[in-house]
Amino acid sequence: MTNNSLLQAIDIYKEYTNGTCKLPVLHRINLSIKKGEILIVVGASGAGKSTLLHILGILDTPTSGSVIYKGINLTNLSSKKQAEVRNRIFGFVFQFYHLLPDFTALENVLLPCLIGSGLRNHRSINKEYTSRAISLLERVGLGGRLTHKPSQLSGGERQRVAIVRALINNPELLLCDEPTGNLDTKTGHEIRDLIWDLNKTLNQTVIIVSHDEEIAKHAGRVIRIVDGCIQE
Repeated sequence: MTNNSLLQAIDIYKEYTNGTCKLPVLHRINLSIKKGEILIVVGASGAGKSTLLHILGILDTPTSGSVIYKGINLTNLSSKKQAEVRNRIFGFVFQFYHLLPDFTALENVLLPCLIGSGLRNHRSINKEYTSRAISLLERVGLGGRLTHKPSQLSGGERQRVAIVRALINNPELLLCDEPTGNLDTKTGHEIRDLIWDLNKTLNQTVIIVSHDEEIAKHAGRVIRIVDGCIQE
């Protein structure tokens, strides 16, 4: 492991238990992510890609091993502290968007700010966050969709809202789980280009898991998970 890493996975082992049966998913994963890089994790369905991403983002707990952020062992933190850290340093983008249907695009983007401020009334959200949300939505071509609800948006527009929501707290790492998997080829390429642009212009660190070999061709660094082990 390098001492200038932003995030490290050290000897990550993960197994799930079903009755008396144990199913190993990840085997002694060691991984280091540097600030400003795009890392693509590829592998077949069921290889453990999403499990690894969830462990890196402390959405899941490894059976053994540690996740280290700037020298801090995130695995050892309390659940409350993990939630605080997760909201502050990670932004998550999922295949199926996970937007709240009764909220507008702007309100969906501001959700992490509501959580971070203790779920106060949305009118009390700092004007700076609202201004940042509008600016980011305009940047991704959704300036005219601020008051539209998810049902009024296309799949590509919903994913753009999800990406902006992930960026609203200015996270150090953007974690993407199959971000183009639910989109047609053209829209998928547009989302991929958007993520790469964010990396270039904002120096955004990005980790993407995907079974799409095409997206891997555009990455600076690719690792492959086979039978729960890394091949780089």
